[in-house]
Amino acid sequence: MTSRSYAEYEAMFDLTELPESVLDCCAGGAGFTAEAAARGVDAVAVDPAYELPGAELVDTVRRSLPAGSGIVDHHAASFVWHWYGSPERRDELRIDAADRFLTDVAEAPDRYVPGSLPELPFPDQRFELVLSSHLLFTWADKYDRAWHLAALNELIRVSRSEVRIFPLVKQGAGDPVEFLPSLLEELDGVRSEIRKVPYEFQVGADEMLVLTR
Repeated sequence: MTSRSYAEYEAMFDLTELPESVLDCCAGGAGFTAEAAARGVDAVAVDPAYELPGAELVDTVRRSLPAGSGIVDHHAASFVWHWYGSPERRDELRIDAADRFLTDVAEAPDRYVPGSLPELPFPDQRFELVLSSHLLFTWADKYDRAWHLAALNELIRVSRSEVRIFPLVKQGAGDPVEFLPSLLEELDGVRSEIRKVPYEFQVGADEMLVLTR
């Protein structure tokens, strides 16, 4: 249950300003929703972990902080540090994001909705912008092509304008997702674009998918 920071979201999704409403799916313990809401945005996060009781959610977030570093250590040659500067800076961002998340979920629980792809508990076109990081394509070895197609269609359904997905390679060594090109051809009435972003941690993971109605 990763706790990514608002600064990481800005870079991963090449965000310069936010629209009136944003969904983060699946958000984990990220601090993005709390920060976006503080800036006046109608920001909502969705994740299956939000069904956990409060104390268990806190414990899960805290225990997840060192777990992400384990993946990096196991695939050290597949990661670069020019965006973060150092492992210590990355850890600092993640700890701050976890603190921001845990404070906000306690103070504004309505912003944090239990749910998971490929079926989200929101009406059609509920959000102007939908963001999704490190789920689709990242776990293509676990979730198959059919799941990805259903998940993309669901993200499009709840968006009013645009969906942004990052990254476009598999977790670990960063292998490409073989079915990505053919998958995009199956999306009806949607324009797709693969766009460079000002962020790279996993080697080669410096592109996002933008889907526009």
